[in-house]
Amino acid sequence: MMNLAHPGWLWLLPVLMIPLIAWYIYSQDKNEPEMNVSSTRAFDGLGTSWKVWLKHFSFALKLGALACLIVILCRPQTKDSWSTSDVEGTDIVLALDVSTSMLAKDFSPNRFESAKKVATQFVSGRDHDNIGLVLFAGESFTQVPMTMDNATLVNAIGLTEIGALEDGTAIGDGIATAINRIRDGKAKSKSIILLTDGSNNTGVVAPNTAADIARKYGIKIYTIGVGSNGTAEYPVAIDYAGNIQYQRMPVVIDEATLKTIASRTGGKYFRATSGSVLRSIFKEIDQLEKTHMDVQRFTHTEDHYEPWALLLLGLLLLSLLLDYTLLRHIP
Repeated sequence: MMNLAHPGWLWLLPVLMIPLIAWYIYSQDKNEPEMNVSSTRAFDGLGTSWKVWLKHFSFALKLGALACLIVILCRPQTKDSWSTSDVEGTDIVLALDVSTSMLAKDFSPNRFESAKKVATQFVSGRDHDNIGLVLFAGESFTQVPMTMDNATLVNAIGLTEIGALEDGTAIGDGIATAINRIRDGKAKSKSIILLTDGSNNTGVVAPNTAADIARKYGIKIYTIGVGSNGTAEYPVAIDYAGNIQYQRMPVVIDEATLKTIASRTGGKYFRATSGSVLRSIFKEIDQLEKTHMDVQRFTHTEDHYEPWALLLLGLLLLSLLLDYTLLRHIP
C-alpha cells in the first residue's frame, strides 16, 4: 500500500496552484493585443485558434510537473512495519520419508513425487499456520524449521530428493526430530503428519518411545502408510548407465506400529493406497483443530519517487517542446 512520509507538503498544492492559475488568467487578459475597428462583423465565425488551446495545454503541463514535484517532496513509499494480528492457526510438522523405497511405482509417477505434490497443495492452503519440514530415512534432519513462509516451504518440498540421507526407515528418529521443532510453538494445537511406506528398521529412538514423548507435549501425530495393497515395483539396483532397476515385490507396511503411534497421541492413522486417496487424506487432515494466536509480520519500506520524477520530467519536456516549436513567437 502506498503511503506518504510527509503528507504535510500537500498543502503546497492549493498554496501554489491557486495563485499561479489566477496569475495566468489575469496575464492572458493583459497580454491580449487590441485594435479599434468600426465593426467586427468580418471576424464573425472565426472561432478560437488551436494555438490558444495549445497554449493553455502547455500551462496545464507545467502545473502537472509542479504537482509531481510536490508529491516527490511528500516521499511516496511502501512502509516497513511490524504488525500483530490475531489469527486462527496451528503448528504442524511434516515428517516425510525419503528412503529409496519411496520410489516404488504403485503411485504415479512414484510414491515420493505423489507425496510431494499433495504436501505442496496442503502447505499452500494453510496461510496462518506455522509449518516445518522434517526428512527421515536411516537418519533424520530438519529441512525447514517452523515458518509461516509458504513459498519457502513449497520450494523446499520441490527441491527434496531421494538419496540425501543414509537409506533405511528410522520412524522414531523422524518423530523425535519433529518434536524438537514443534514443542516450543505458541499454538495450542500441535500436530505431526508422518508419511512413510515401510517399517522402522533403524535409528536411535523407538517409535513408541517417540510417541510417548509427543503425548507428553500434547502433540498429535497423524500417521499415513503409503503403498498399494498386494505388490508394487520397487527399486532394487542401478545399472551401468545410472538407470534404476525395478522388481515387483510385496508391499509391507508396519500398520500396527503406525496405528499405535496415532492412538497414543490422539491422532489418526490413514492408509493411502493411491494418489487420489492420499489427496483425500490430506483434505481430512486439513480440517485439523485450530487455535487463536498472535502473529507478527514485518513489512518493508521502500521509496517510490521514481515514477513521479519520470512523469515530472516528461511533462516539463513536453511543455518546453511546445513553447519552442508550435508556440514560439517573435518578441
